[in-house]
Amino acid sequence: MIVKEHQPQLKADIALVFPLPPAGDRQESVRTVDVGHGRIETRNLTTSEALGGDSDGPGLAHVFDVGRHVITKKTGTERVEVVYGVTSLSPERATPGRVLALVRGHWAMENKSHWVRDVTFDEDRSQVRGGNIPQVMATLRNTAIGLLRWAGHTTMAAACRRLAAQPMQALALIGIAFEN
Repeated sequence: MIVKEHQPQLKADIALVFPLPPAGDRQESVRTVDVGHGRIETRNLTTSEALGGDSDGPGLAHVFDVGRHVITKKTGTERVEVVYGVTSLSPERATPGRVLALVRGHWAMENKSHWVRDVTFDEDRSQVRGGNIPQVMATLRNTAIGLLRWAGHTTMAAACRRLAAQPMQALALIGIAFEN
């Protein structure tokens, strides 16, 4: 899990572990470089057992930091960020490469689901706030996203525009067919 702003003490504790590791702390690192989408992105992930068992979080075994350095090839602009996280994986399973793969998998889910809900379906501006209706609408949006992906669509905004213009095709995705 990535440690967010609403956990300021945990975030501060983890931030202290990496520049000044406690005596006996075993830290391991991995570095990756990816080139694509007009960017060069370097990631450095370091794990530490320093705070294992010292948190209110259940099962905390390792903490980690991920540093990202992104260069946009077209403009040469650079962006640097560091995020901190926690994992309950055992030392054998929490290799830096595995933790980095899990972190990247989280962002893949964020980009495939949450971003689509936020941007394409404009979920954040929904006026639906009462009772169970927000959960029902979220379920309907997730179902729509799942059906579109199942039907082979990879660009949700374009798929939504196409299906809005052709409602019969949209209904066919859920098994409703009309004959003329």
